[in-house]
Amino acid sequence: MVRMGASTQEQPRRRVTEQQRELRFDAGTLCLDLVATVGRRPLVPVERMGDAARLDAWCEGTGVTLRPGYDAAAALASLHELRTAAFDIASSAVDGHVPDGQALALVNRLARAHPPVPQLELTPDGPRSSPDHELLTVQELLSVIARDLIDLMSDDARRSRLRACASDACRMIYLDSPRGRARKWCSMQRCGNQAKAANHRRKSAT
Repeated sequence: MVRMGASTQEQPRRRVTEQQRELRFDAGTLCLDLVATVGRRPLVPVERMGDAARLDAWCEGTGVTLRPGYDAAAALASLHELRTAAFDIASSAVDGHVPDGQALALVNRLARAHPPVPQLELTPDGPRSSPDHELLTVQELLSVIARDLIDLMSDDARRSRLRACASDACRMIYLDSPRGRARKWCSMQRCGNQAKAANHRRKSAT
């Protein structure tokens, strides 16, 4: 069974803020931006892409456009399934667990579909890329994400830069920068500043 990333032990109820429901587009690569549509792993997971409007917002934020006429409910179900598999595989580089065989099989199967081939069309300004090739079917989008994950996990240098945010209320998987010191937080402006403020309050209390 594919790991969901949530603890089987009962966890205390925590307030879900609007910030925790926000979509994230800073995980470092497309497949991790999909994984980041679930927040607050492994405590009480927060669904950030649960309806058609949020799917449209995620596509816009990641720079992909789905071909009109798709079934939003079916697209979400497929993306959620791939998201679960992608989390299991990507997090294995962080905590060292062995990825689930079903997760690997799903990613490999989805990657077999070919993304659209770029095409040129003649415009008044000369040959330009046709906008039609930028419109993806749901199957093509799944393939693009699956291939992105395969590229990430197959690159030793990039895979070694996978991190989980140090915040227990976040734990977002992100691709760290190859330059500078290793980051501890997914974002200093979000979890980093929150941790610093909490640490300051603890010191003030004592």
